[in-house]
Amino acid sequence: MDKKVRVRFAPSPTGGLHLGGVRTVLFNYLFAKKHGGDFILRIEDTDQSRFVPGAEEYIFNTLAWCGLIPDESPVHGGPYAPYRQSERKATYKQYAEQLVQTGHAYYAFDTPEELEQMRVQYKTEENPSPQYNHALRMKMRNSLTLSADEVAALLAAGTPHVVRIKMPLDETVTFTDMIRGEVSFHTSQVDDKVLLKADGMPTYHLAVVVDDYLMKISHAFRGEEWLPSAPVHILLWKYLGWSADMPQWAHLPLILKPDGNGKLSKRDGDRLGFPVFAMDWTDPKSGEKTIGFKERGFLPEAFVNLLALLGWNDGTDQEIFTIDELIRAFSMDRVHKGGAKFNYEKALWYNQEWIKRAAPEQLADQVSETLAAAGVQGFVTDAGSASAGVDRELLLRVIQLVKERCTLLADFVPQAAFFFATPSEFDTASIQPKWNDTKNMFFIELAKAYESSVVWEATDLEKTLKEIAAAQDLKPGELMLPLRIMLVGGKFGPGVFDIAEIIGKEATIERIKKVLSILEHN
Repeated sequence: MDKKVRVRFAPSPTGGLHLGGVRTVLFNYLFAKKHGGDFILRIEDTDQSRFVPGAEEYIFNTLAWCGLIPDESPVHGGPYAPYRQSERKATYKQYAEQLVQTGHAYYAFDTPEELEQMRVQYKTEENPSPQYNHALRMKMRNSLTLSADEVAALLAAGTPHVVRIKMPLDETVTFTDMIRGEVSFHTSQVDDKVLLKADGMPTYHLAVVVDDYLMKISHAFRGEEWLPSAPVHILLWKYLGWSADMPQWAHLPLILKPDGNGKLSKRDGDRLGFPVFAMDWTDPKSGEKTIGFKERGFLPEAFVNLLALLGWNDGTDQEIFTIDELIRAFSMDRVHKGGAKFNYEKALWYNQEWIKRAAPEQLADQVSETLAAAGVQGFVTDAGSASAGVDRELLLRVIQLVKERCTLLADFVPQAAFFFATPSEFDTASIQPKWNDTKNMFFIELAKAYESSVVWEATDLEKTLKEIAAAQDLKPGELMLPLRIMLVGGKFGPGVFDIAEIIGKEATIERIKKVLSILEHN
C-alpha cells in the first residue's frame, strides 16, 4: 500500500457497546495490525444531547477486556490530538464557512416550527415525508432565498442558523467499496444534510470527513447502515479539495437476528435470553442493567473469535483462531456482503472450545473471580486477590479436572465449588428410592476403611470400594451415585474417586457421614 495504513473507530458515548460495534473495532484492528498500521479511537461526542455519563469509560474498558488496544485515543494520546470531537469544535466551523464561500453549502435560518410546517405543508401521497432537499430548499428561509444584505443582517444579529450541504441536482456519485465493489448514488435522492448545527457543533457528516482528513485516515470501515450517507461524505471530500486523500471505504454487513429477519438489537437479546453488549451496562438515567458477554461468563478470546467469523472467514474450515492467527489471515476481500445471522448456541460453542483448550494457568484468575463472586469459601473479592487463602496448585488441579465440563465461566461454580467447601445441600431425594440397610452398612464400612487408608489416591480408593462391595455382594455401579451425591451434593462432576483424592481423607469421610446422618433422620 502506498501510504501508511491508519484506521479508526469513532463511537458516540451514548450507551453500551453492541457486539456489532466491537466487530467493527476488530476488523479495523486486524487490518491495521496486518499492514503494520495504526488503529485510532476517536470519540464522536458532537451531539451533546445524547451524551451519557460513563459511556466513554465503558468503551475503553470494553476494548481493554477484548485486548483491542488503540494506538491513539483520548486516553492513549497521539500526534493528532485532541481525539474527542467536542474538543475540536473550532476546527469544523472554518471548513463549514469554506463550503459556504465556495457555493457548496448555505446558511439555513429556519426555526423548528418552520421545519415542522414544511413537513406538513408539502406532504403528499407520493411524498409522505418531505425533506429539506433540492425540491424544497428554494421555498425555505436560507441564504439561497434571502438577499445578501438580509443574510448579513441575520448573521450579525446572531440569529440561530445551521449550515447545510447544497446537494447537486442531477449527479451520480460513484465510489469503490472494498466489500461491495462499485456503488453509485443519484444526488436527487439525498437531502441537504446539516453540516454545522446552531450550537456550532458539527454533525457526523462534516466531522467525520474533517477528522479523517486531518488524522490522515487511509481506510474507513463502518457498518452498512452508513452507506446512504456515503454520497454526502464523498462530495464533502471533493468540495473541500481533498479527493486525492480520501480513504478507501468498506461498509461492513449487519449482524442479523437469529432468524435473519433484521438487525440484531438489545431487545432481541432481552427477548431471547442472550447478551448483545460486550460488558454489563447500566443506564445512568433509568438504572436499567443490560448484561454483557463478559459477565455472562465468556472469555475475551472466545468473544473476539466468534465476532471475527460473523461475516468473515479465511476460506478454510478453521473456526478457532487466536488474535495472532486472525491478524495473519484477515483480508477485506473475505468479508461477506450479506448480513451474518447471530447464533447464540454457536457463541457458546466457541466459549466452550476456548475453555477446553486453555491451560489452567490461563483460567486461574478468571475462575477465582467467578468463585469469589459466587461466595465460595476461601475465595475473596477484595485485597486484589480473588483466591486469597486458596492453594493455587489445588485450584489449577481442579480447573484441569473440570474445565471440559464448562461452557461458561459461571459453570465453574457448580463444577468446582465442592472441592473447596462442603456442599450446603445434598440431593438425598435421588438416593432414597433405592436406599436400604445393606447400603447403609456398606458406607459405614467404607468410611472406616478410608479412615485407615495410608495411601490416598484415586485408584486405591476405587479398589477399596470394590473390595468391600464384593464382600457384601453389592454391585459397585449402584454405589457410585450415592457416593457422588455424598461428595458433591448432586448428580454431576468429574470422576468420583478423583474428587475424593483432591478433597482429601478428612473431607471425604466427613461428607459420607453427614449424608448417612441425613438419610437416617429422613
